[in-house]
Amino acid sequence: MKRILASLLAGLLLTTTLSAQAKYLGDTVKIGVMNDQNGLYADLQGPGSVEAVRMAAEDFGGKIDNHRIEVLVGDHQNKPDVGTAIARRWFDAEHVGAIVDLPQSAVALGVAGIAHDLNRVALISASNLDSLVGENCSPNQVQWAFNNYALASSTANAVAGPNADTWFLVVVDLATGHDLQSILTRMVQAKGGKVVGAVRHPLGTLDFSSYLLSAQASGAKVIAFANATSDFVNAMKQAAEYSIGSDGTQKMVGITVFEPDIVSLGLKVAQGTLITMPFYWDLNDQTRAFSKRFAARFGGKVPTVFQAAAYSAALHYFKAVQATGGDADGARVVQQMKKIPVDDPVFGKGTVRADGLNMHPMYLFRVKKPEESKSKWDLYKLVKTIPPEQAFQPIKDSKCPYLNAMTSN
Repeated sequence: MKRILASLLAGLLLTTTLSAQAKYLGDTVKIGVMNDQNGLYADLQGPGSVEAVRMAAEDFGGKIDNHRIEVLVGDHQNKPDVGTAIARRWFDAEHVGAIVDLPQSAVALGVAGIAHDLNRVALISASNLDSLVGENCSPNQVQWAFNNYALASSTANAVAGPNADTWFLVVVDLATGHDLQSILTRMVQAKGGKVVGAVRHPLGTLDFSSYLLSAQASGAKVIAFANATSDFVNAMKQAAEYSIGSDGTQKMVGITVFEPDIVSLGLKVAQGTLITMPFYWDLNDQTRAFSKRFAARFGGKVPTVFQAAAYSAALHYFKAVQATGGDADGARVVQQMKKIPVDDPVFGKGTVRADGLNMHPMYLFRVKKPEESKSKWDLYKLVKTIPPEQAFQPIKDSKCPYLNAMTSN
């Protein structure tokens, strides 16, 4: 009888151990960083996001429940088919629990769909497509830095007024550009303003002269650029050549502009440009301390908002995996991410909403004049803090098909 009881007890202990192990996908907790490693967007995410996620893993202690954290790197080359192929290999063959970053909207949509189908996690920290927390939401994904609604509403609310009641939009001819144009137009109109004209240009445009002359001729008090990286840089350089905005009659507003863009432009050209973002390296003591550590590891460069968001999203994911007791059930991990408060040195305190949107303040910055800057990366001056409830779309207006189910959880 004693032998039988001992055998039963040993079997029970073995079953319990196997059950606990089954909550993890493998011996290590794997997170993949997928982005553009060498192309147009590499300065915004690229190797910098990989370094940021490695920092998050180290700051968490390097392991979760004795499972070492491993960071994988994938270059989607801004091609949806390449991104989805990497995601399937990582999820199916390499037991990756989550993929973070995901710039390029089509890639983000594709990878998020696979994460949902396989019950893994998509940490979308670098795509601002609104539908990711709207009609294309799922219980297996979050959107971390911002979306087009937040950019457009924050910019319109902070800039629009009697002295900025007419707008002209210069928009990149991509899905995210169209999305941003539509939302910004609605926001400007809601503030009593009017969009008097808009032009769309192909990605990678070199000659903006016709677009800029149309903007100048419109007489609009605000010229808003809904483009990024080299497109924004080229447009601004050519605007300076035509002296557009130099007399103060037309404000220049950048909707999706980042530190490398301003450094490339130079403060002489970029000065006075208004920018809305949720993160800036010199925002407060916490962001400065984090950025100093990042720069020491990354050739002296300060983190962009997307690199900071990759850190923040990964760190919160690790907390949720630990609280859940494993990474095998992606939907359960995301549910836990919504339960525990966000608190880190880059975004500060916040919450993940039921639809997967990370709620945090947005900030309106003005690019400094050359004489105001003390160093290469001393670029912005804070103009206004925008609370999350004003920056982001109300959840009552959400088109997320899973919202009722996720709210009940």
